[in-house]
Amino acid sequence: MNAALRAAYATAGTLAEWAAAAARDGESKALRSLAGRRGVLDRFSRWAAAHRDVSRPLLWMHAPSVGEGLQARPVLELLRARRPDVQLVYTHFSSSAASFASRVGADYWDYLPFDTARAARTLLATLRPTALVFSKLDVWPVLVDEAARDGVHVAMISATLGESSARSGLWARALLRDAYAALGAVGAIDTADAERLVALGVNRAHVRVTGDTRYDQVWARAESVDRDSALLAPLVSPRPTLVAGSTWPGDEAALELAWRGVRVRVPDARIIVAPHEPTAPHLAAVTAWAARDALHCARLGAHDAGRADVVLVDRVGVLGELYALADVAYVGGGFHDAGLHSVLEPAAFGAPVLFGPRFAKNGRDAALLIAAHGGRTVADAAELGNAVSIWLTDRSARAAAGENARAMVNRGRGAAERSVALLEGLL
Repeated sequence: MNAALRAAYATAGTLAEWAAAAARDGESKALRSLAGRRGVLDRFSRWAAAHRDVSRPLLWMHAPSVGEGLQARPVLELLRARRPDVQLVYTHFSSSAASFASRVGADYWDYLPFDTARAARTLLATLRPTALVFSKLDVWPVLVDEAARDGVHVAMISATLGESSARSGLWARALLRDAYAALGAVGAIDTADAERLVALGVNRAHVRVTGDTRYDQVWARAESVDRDSALLAPLVSPRPTLVAGSTWPGDEAALELAWRGVRVRVPDARIIVAPHEPTAPHLAAVTAWAARDALHCARLGAHDAGRADVVLVDRVGVLGELYALADVAYVGGGFHDAGLHSVLEPAAFGAPVLFGPRFAKNGRDAALLIAAHGGRTVADAAELGNAVSIWLTDRSARAAAGENARAMVNRGRGAAERSVALLEGLL
């Protein structure tokens, strides 16, 4: 990184630290993210003073948000089983991942401080890690530089880079190239990702194709789901069910129009809607949709949710289990600029999957699902309604598509084993 860019980056990091120190508490993601970093270095120091055993290796895994965390978790679980001597620390960036972080099985978890030299040196001196591992793609250039300087092994698992990723741009390459070059071991999802990572600066000799650990994660979750649980049992119903997960307002606008047609053809159909961000305004919009169409709407956990026409999910962390109820699944993001969310979770349950047209940004799994005839994209509300109606009424077509979706996930398994082998070489 050149001197001018390094100075600008350092200034941005310092300003972010000041913002965190001064941030007021609030419900927005940005405010929660800032507030969560108040006192974070002291929290790490207290944990290390009480629990860090420097005679044992320590693996520090960083996964920015829940999606990357889902890729990291099966690796951490396998590593924990095979190497109980290794201490595990897990960090995240997004406030939405705070709850998830508490369930990954690490010895300690917390927000990753902003990327300043002071924070990086403090964390490295406090934790004394053997290896620092990034899940998926994000690297923090100052932290990587300081870790490499300290002799810490730096690696990446389930590494992927889209063809149109902003990280391939001029400024991003200038900022991150040294960090990617410092990676001593990289497990790429496929050969195309491996080549794009090499173009970013990763040493070709350090890259192996290990696959995507999310396939292992979603398969294990589908296999272990308890349909008699307090979450699922009250919702079990013979009614044809569409589970719409990780939806944005654009998705819900298409679903509202589509659902009117579905109800004409399948009068007893019901829909479970899980907004990506279940904020009060977002939930109110779905409730208003149900009221406009005279549909009985109930929140998840309400006494009458099992009888509702629209079940509204008002919390995060449960969607992966709710897909067990789906005859057909709709995955959100395809009518939204953020891009498509994970199609693998419903596919692992054997549900055929529908999604909107904007899936190129996160489209590898969607493209594989289409090719396997386990899912399809829809261009608008009319096409969505027709596709849902066909799959809800044609049992054989639905079963065939669902089996294709599940088989596609099964073929992708094994990445967690390969990723653990990669990391064990660093420990």
